[in-house]
Amino acid sequence: MFDTPLTLQGPLREPRQMLADQAYGGHSSIHDDAMAEKLGFRAGPIEGPTHFSQFDPLLAQLWGQAWFERGCLSAHYQNMVVEGEQVRAIVEMPGPGVRATRVRAEKADGTPVLEASASLGPEHPHSLLEQRMAQLRPPGRLIILEDMRVGLRGAQDELVRMAMDQHMGDLYPFSLRQKLAVITETSPWYHDASASPWGRPIIPIEMISVLAQYTSRQAAWPIRSPAVGLFADLEIRLINGPLFVDEPYLIRREVVALSDSRRTESCWIRTDILDAAGERLMAQTLLNSATLKHSYPGYEAALQAQPPSTTGAA
Repeated sequence: MFDTPLTLQGPLREPRQMLADQAYGGHSSIHDDAMAEKLGFRAGPIEGPTHFSQFDPLLAQLWGQAWFERGCLSAHYQNMVVEGEQVRAIVEMPGPGVRATRVRAEKADGTPVLEASASLGPEHPHSLLEQRMAQLRPPGRLIILEDMRVGLRGAQDELVRMAMDQHMGDLYPFSLRQKLAVITETSPWYHDASASPWGRPIIPIEMISVLAQYTSRQAAWPIRSPAVGLFADLEIRLINGPLFVDEPYLIRREVVALSDSRRTESCWIRTDILDAAGERLMAQTLLNSATLKHSYPGYEAALQAQPPSTTGAA
């Protein structure tokens, strides 16, 4: 009768900052207030994957527990959120039988936080990030990422797990239990085996990013440092989910794109999360980590001194 677009909306939430003590490459990250202010930002931002949790109740309303088994959320971040700001998740209602839609998050005043596609597999349309990658132009002369190449793989397979009280390292200086104490959307599925439809606690979708990044230093990427980066785009795709608490998984990584902008150099890395035997693909992440050019000492001098190259070629 009507063609009026309808939406599902969640409540306004105040996500918590968990990365104030994050460190990598021997220095603080952009999530540290002092470092953020040094780089021209008003405060350390909330880590981007945190916002994924606000979509879970809405997408589970559309697609049930299958969302945690075969869901894909593919997000482009638009504006940073600092602790104390409120955020709302919004999902466009798909037509009957349609397993894909657009979603977004915004602040209380309407400022956009992220735009994303959401879909339910196994057959996914092209995600938002797949579309963005297809439109990338070849990068200019790279300095921080000069030695990175599309097709480059991590130095080794990485074994990971996420136990309830496991400290997740310098990149993520907290445990799953600590995250669950402040997560914006709570569920007994995250901690109570008897309540979980799968008979085991599951890892929240936002924490799959933490699992994927936990051992990322083992990839030994040839990236120049010190330099400070941030998540510009993130996709989390479940294939044979959910992922379980305290279950071993194998990680494999590959550089799938390089790009740049006026302020950043970006490396797009696809991370496969497989069963411990490395035989069954359980989930994937696609991360565009954008490094701020001016955070690398002597960037302009290095750019002037660098001869033309074929940076970014396969």
